[in-house]
Amino acid sequence: MAKKEKRRHLGRGLESLLRPTIGSVESDDLTAETTEKIEFPPDIEAKNAIQHVPMDMIEPNPYQPRMTWNDAELNDLCESIKANGLIQPILLRKTETGFQVIAGERRLRASKLAGLEKINALVRDASDEEMLELALVENIHRTNLNPIERALAYQRYQEAFDLNQTETAKRLGEDRSVVANYLRLLGLPKEVKEMLVGDQLSMGHARAILALPTPDLQGKLAARAMTGRLSVREVEKLVRRSLEGSPAEPRPEKVRPANIIDLENKLKSVLGTKVQINTRKNSKRGKIIIEFYSLDEFDRLTAKMGLEQAADV
Repeated sequence: MAKKEKRRHLGRGLESLLRPTIGSVESDDLTAETTEKIEFPPDIEAKNAIQHVPMDMIEPNPYQPRMTWNDAELNDLCESIKANGLIQPILLRKTETGFQVIAGERRLRASKLAGLEKINALVRDASDEEMLELALVENIHRTNLNPIERALAYQRYQEAFDLNQTETAKRLGEDRSVVANYLRLLGLPKEVKEMLVGDQLSMGHARAILALPTPDLQGKLAARAMTGRLSVREVEKLVRRSLEGSPAEPRPEKVRPANIIDLENKLKSVLGTKVQINTRKNSKRGKIIIEFYSLDEFDRLTAKMGLEQAADV
């Protein structure tokens, strides 16, 4: 089966904002001296010219979803800028007091570390909605956010544009299940979310932990997974064990046929999860129950049974 090309939608007019930064830029433009005064000619061709904007006139993007910045990556980019200059200009919009970053805040921060007093920039008109949308798209498709930053960005995007999960996914070129899984993370206890921000737990760990019924159980298992450096599979097994051990109303014991128990054990061995066969008395009818404890395990089971990618659960 041919692999589908991933959709990518940049929303209202964002492609026109980004397009000039994708093409080649004359090397003379990157090194030419300019006066302190920055003018904004009305014609489009002049707007495509690179401006040399003083650092102290630039404010960060108020809709920037990234809350933490990797110091090592910034230092690497800083050294590259010192050696080669800023190859790609940042994108700004003009405000009453100066400028705001539309895209390229990481390059701006690294340029400040490199000691630059001015930075190469293209100036565009952009609405608040476009600022929010482009900040999210740039980070998702170019630089990875941590899971909580990404979840909060999806939430803010949904609320800003009054969208549901399906509409959000379509507009950003994501699968709906991806958006749904990230948004579910926001229901985790604060301490678990902090572990995700600090890269002490992975997205896979969090998805497994979400299956537990209470914040207390989720927090305890997350702490155990972090301190014990447990794998995702190990966490899934602990979740399964916890759910199987949940108290239930006592039921009268009934004798089950040995051949059914044997078949259950064989299926359990093949599938790697609990399987239950229920038959009706004096009847040839019944049902097979195959248990799963996370979306990852669900996908694994359907793949093992030869099914194509399963629908969202």
